Amino acid sequence: MSVTEKTFRHGIHPQEYKHTADAAVKKLPWPPEVIVLLSQHTGAPARALVTKKQDVKRGEPIAEAGGFVSVPMHAPVAGTVTSVDLALNPKGDLAPAITIRYNPEADQDDIHSTPRDISALGPDELIRAIQDTGIVGLGGAAFPTHVKMKVPEGKRIDAVVVNGCECEPYLTTDYRVMMEQSGKIIAGIQIALRVTGAPKAIIAVENNKPEAIEAMMRAVPAGAPISVQRLATKYPQGAEKMLSTALLGREVPSGGLPSDAGMACFNVATLAQIGELLPQGRGLIERVITVAGGGVERPGNYLMPLGTPLRWVMEHAGMRADARKIINGGPMMGTSIASLDVPVTKGTTGLLVLRDDEIRTGRVEVYPCIRCGRCVEVCPVFLNPSQLGLLGRKARYEDMAAGHHLNDCIECGCCSYVCPSNIPLVQYFRIAKAMLRERSASK
Repeated sequence: MSVTEKTFRHGIHPQEYKHTADAAVKKLPWPPEVIVLLSQHTGAPARALVTKKQDVKRGEPIAEAGGFVSVPMHAPVAGTVTSVDLALNPKGDLAPAITIRYNPEADQDDIHSTPRDISALGPDELIRAIQDTGIVGLGGAAFPTHVKMKVPEGKRIDAVVVNGCECEPYLTTDYRVMMEQSGKIIAGIQIALRVTGAPKAIIAVENNKPEAIEAMMRAVPAGAPISVQRLATKYPQGAEKMLSTALLGREVPSGGLPSDAGMACFNVATLAQIGELLPQGRGLIERVITVAGGGVERPGNYLMPLGTPLRWVMEHAGMRADARKIINGGPMMGTSIASLDVPVTKGTTGLLVLRDDEIRTGRVEVYPCIRCGRCVEVCPVFLNPSQLGLLGRKARYEDMAAGHHLNDCIECGCCSYVCPSNIPLVQYFRIAKAMLRERSASK
């Protein structure tokens, strides 16, 4: 197995703040209710299968996939449906949701399942089975995993890339999964190899996680076409395009997909869930998230039912009175939380709770671009963020996309991080993309 440290060009080295790395996963107490949003993933929302006052078993399907690029939802707790209505999503918008009141008298260990012999299933059957589990990318993107598993016609996958980098500061969920569930990850990798037809898998881990590297190396069966690759610690090393460059020496073409570079990429937590849930025929009903920052008394890595209200998480993590901001995810790519009534979703990787002394307070002065070129020097996809930012401030969104490759931006935030003028570049880019999507949908 290789021990050389590969990487990509450009990027940054933010402070890591991996203070919860040694905190073993703890199970959060059962919440009084869960709020299951029907759109927790990229693609069409799920369609509710249950009605108000209906009793549900833990793991029971409560919503069906709304199409191929969609996944079903399963009851995270045994209890009674109290509403099929609208609820706040992490963006602060009202969205369709199913609310279930937890039943303390029910057997929560009795989980709905349909065990199967997956060794007898072909690739297409495995893809359908993965969709039935409701699994999406657990690294934050929440793209339906079965869609990524399906190799586009005319394409060939040379390698399954297993993303264990977790380069976002503060977050340590993937690290704990590698330390505690390495066998499940390997089982998921073997399924991914069968589905994609790839001849090999590469587990990519940054060199700041030596214990995880050792754990994964020990877990690989003798003779298996699975290797562990140590990567240099750099942000955003875990982005798919960066992994393709670092591991395979191939660039994902502009507007293209990882499959265009002969790669299928999956997060370690995603594969661990596939390895565990698929043979049991169970749905995704819980996940591990990191709760970190100086605004909580008990930071750590917590296992909790999907749909757990953030208020319940904060209560048990010990949210401090001087906590000022809560971020869904990490400081580089995360977004501010709109309300503590928002539930944990499949795409929730962490909650970062910050005090006044950990964030900029008051008004941050934004100065004109001084054309220093720092944003160009760090952009991992070789864009010109300065020029894109100037166009964004003038709302010239079509020009950003047509002439300056806006849609190749991975929104990593490197440009904003280094800008001496405090220009919120990545926010401009997100707004531009949202406006273009809205205009396209209205045509």
